[in-house]
Amino acid sequence: MSLPSFIYGTAWKKEATASLVRTAAGAGFKAIDTANQPRHYSEALVGEALAALASECVPRDSLFLQTKFTPVNGHDQRIPYDPQASLTAQVQQSFESSLRNLKTDRVDSYLLHGPYSYPSLGAEDFEVWSAIEAIYNSGRAGMIGISNVNALQLSALIDKASTRPMAVQNRCFANRGWDRDVRTICKKHGIMYQGFSLLTANPYVLRHPQVITMAKRLGVETAQVIFRFAMQAGMVPLTGTTNLEHMKEDLKVYDIELTPGEVRLIESIEG
Repeated sequence: MSLPSFIYGTAWKKEATASLVRTAAGAGFKAIDTANQPRHYSEALVGEALAALASECVPRDSLFLQTKFTPVNGHDQRIPYDPQASLTAQVQQSFESSLRNLKTDRVDSYLLHGPYSYPSLGAEDFEVWSAIEAIYNSGRAGMIGISNVNALQLSALIDKASTRPMAVQNRCFANRGWDRDVRTICKKHGIMYQGFSLLTANPYVLRHPQVITMAKRLGVETAQVIFRFAMQAGMVPLTGTTNLEHMKEDLKVYDIELTPGEVRLIESIEG
């Protein structure tokens, strides 16, 4: 399984999740992101979509599948594990639940949905990470990582973990420097940086006159410019569009190229 360069995200899709995953795969997406967090994701409907795709000759192994363990404070009342169990047991129970939901025996990437402590990491984070490492060592997760993490937390995890994170997934804001501190650490350590909310977190970038000019030069929409910028800046972008035409447009970013100067210009837009 090759590493993805563009991921379809399934957050907040609710009952439309299964049909949208099938639509995204049909449009050409090869990577799907979800989480065992019923509050925001419908992981079991991703599993339904994967089963349907398999019956349509799109085998599970042809898709990069990523899900997450969500700490108890990230849930509503629908917690997919025993909140009174040890943290290690919570991770194990959540992962087994994910495999059942997704109708698979392994995932390609498994993430801690967010740290327990702030501004750095604490004992809970390292206990959970050890449980995630055990899943990786069992061969049932192709890579492991963490989401919603700051530079101090990521550095602490890299320093102390037996198995370093292989992926980071963060919301990426232009007015916070496009998460440059975290991306710099990821680049140094060969960690895949996944950026989400690239459009919804940065509406003013989409309206920026020079970004509009770039889009006109390339004959594309400004959203495609931002996704292409992300790729050229070293990110793996996520899109969560529910529109088939937008999915197709998003995937056309492979056919365009920004100049180094244009990439630098977008990196400099901070609000």
